[in-house]
Amino acid sequence: MARIAIGGFQHETNTFAPTKAGYDAFTRGGGWPALVSGPALFEAVQGINISVAGFIEAARAAGHDLVPTTWAAAAPSAEVTDDAFDRISSLIVQGLRDALAAGPLDAVYLCLHGAMVTESHEDGEGELLRRVRVVIGPDLPLVASLDLHGNITRACFEAATALVAYKTYPHIDMADTGRRTAVVLDKVLGEGVPFKEFRQLDFLIPLSWQCTMADPSGPIYDRMAALETGGVWTASYLPGFPAADIADCGPTVLAYGSTQADADRAADAVAADVAGHEPAFAGRIYQPDEAVAEAVRLSAGAAKPVVIADTQDNPGAGGNSDTTGMLRALVAAGIERAAIGLIIDPAAARAAHAAGVGASIEIALGGHSGIPGDSPFHGRFVVEALHDGNTTGTGPFYRNARMTLGPSACLRIGGVRIAVASNKVQMADQALYRFVGIEPTEQAILVNKSSVHFRADFTPIAEAILVAAAPGPMVADPAQLPWHRLRPGVRLSPNGPVWRGSAGAL
Repeated sequence: MARIAIGGFQHETNTFAPTKAGYDAFTRGGGWPALVSGPALFEAVQGINISVAGFIEAARAAGHDLVPTTWAAAAPSAEVTDDAFDRISSLIVQGLRDALAAGPLDAVYLCLHGAMVTESHEDGEGELLRRVRVVIGPDLPLVASLDLHGNITRACFEAATALVAYKTYPHIDMADTGRRTAVVLDKVLGEGVPFKEFRQLDFLIPLSWQCTMADPSGPIYDRMAALETGGVWTASYLPGFPAADIADCGPTVLAYGSTQADADRAADAVAADVAGHEPAFAGRIYQPDEAVAEAVRLSAGAAKPVVIADTQDNPGAGGNSDTTGMLRALVAAGIERAAIGLIIDPAAARAAHAAGVGASIEIALGGHSGIPGDSPFHGRFVVEALHDGNTTGTGPFYRNARMTLGPSACLRIGGVRIAVASNKVQMADQALYRFVGIEPTEQAILVNKSSVHFRADFTPIAEAILVAAAPGPMVADPAQLPWHRLRPGVRLSPNGPVWRGSAGAL
C-alpha cells in the first residue's frame, strides 16, 4: 500500500478568447465540480467521467491510501488570472505540505489539462509542477493525467515522472485515463522510474479534425495503442489546442518505457504516423447560410435531425456561447423544427423568468462578447419553458456531471427554439436541450455550440453532421489567427503557411 497525495487544476486556455478566468470561474466549475479541498474532494468527483475520479477508483482498488489536496476546474476561456492561479496553486502546494507533515508520501497524482496559460506563465501546468517539485523534491514519483488537447512543453514533460493523456475526442475516456494513470504509477512504485521521450511536431491541427471518431485521428490512436506492449509502458499523442498564442502550441508525443530504446521507438513511430497524415487533417467548413441550406436539403424526408456544429463559438474552447450568426441564418431561412443551444445570456433568461411561460418578450439576445462580425439579435420571442438551470448530464461525455446553469429558458422565434442559460457549458449532451423542454430527436435541424464533443451523444441521433464557421473566438482555421508568440517554423494549418515569427510574419 502506498500513500499518495492527489489533486487537480484544469483549464484550457484560448488566448484569443474575450474573457479571462478569475478565481470565481473556478468556484463555479463550468460544468465540472467546483473548487473543493480536503476529503470533500472524493464526494465531489465520485461517479463523474473525469480523470481524478477514475484514478481514485483504481488506486483505492489497489489498496492505496489517498490524501486529498485541492481540485479546481473552470470552463475554457482566455488566460487564467495570476490571482486565480496563485491562489489555487497555493492550495495544492499547502495540501502537499500538510500531507508531508503528517507522514511520508510515496507519490503524488495530479489531474491536469495541459493547455493552461496564465497572465504570467505560458505553461501553467509546467509552473504548477515546478512549485510542486519545490515541496516534494526531485525524486518523489509525480504523475499526472492530461487532456488530449494539451500543448505540452519540455519543461512540463521533464518535471513529471509520467504524463498520461486521453485517447478519445470526444473525451469519453477521461475516467479511464485516470485508471490508466494509476496503473502506470503502480508500475513506477514497483519497478522504478521509466525512461521517457518527447517529440514536438511542426504543424497545427484544426480542432474539428482532431476527432477520433473519424480518419485520420481514430486509426492513429489505434496504432499507438498497439505499441503499448512489452517494454513500452504507455504512449500519448496530443494534437494540441490550436488557439493558444504561446511558443509551444501544437501536437506532441510522449512515450515511457523500460529502456530508452523502448521509449524512443514508440515516440518515433507515433510522431511519424501523425506527420505522415498531415494532409488528412482538414475538412469542409460551411459559412452559416451555406450550412443551413445544406441542412435543409439533407433533412428533407429524413427521420433524424441534421446537426450543425457552431464550432467558432464553442464554450469548450474559450467562446462565451453567445454569438448569433447561426441563429440569424436559421431565422432568415424560415426554418421550422429547429433548435440552437446553448446561448448564454443571463439578462435574457431573467427577462423570460420575469415574463413567465407563454409570454412574448422583445429583447436583444446574445451577441454581447464584442466578437467582430457579431451583434445581439433583436427580436420578439415566445417564452415556452423556464428552468432553474440545475441539471445532470446523461450522455457519454457529461455523464453524471451536475451542472448549475443558472436561470434558463426555452425561447421561440418562428420555428426556431433557443435553449438559453446564464452560465456557459458546451452543448455536448442531449440533456442540455431537454432540460428546457426541447426534444432534440424531434427537430429537423440542431445547431450545437460545440466543435467535437457533441458527437459522442448526438451522432446516434443525427442524419448528418456539418461544421459551420459563424463569427466566434475559436477560429476554425488556425492560419487565420493573429499569432505573435508561436515558435517560428510551425505550419499554421496542415500543409499550410509557415509562421516566420512576428517580425517576418508569414
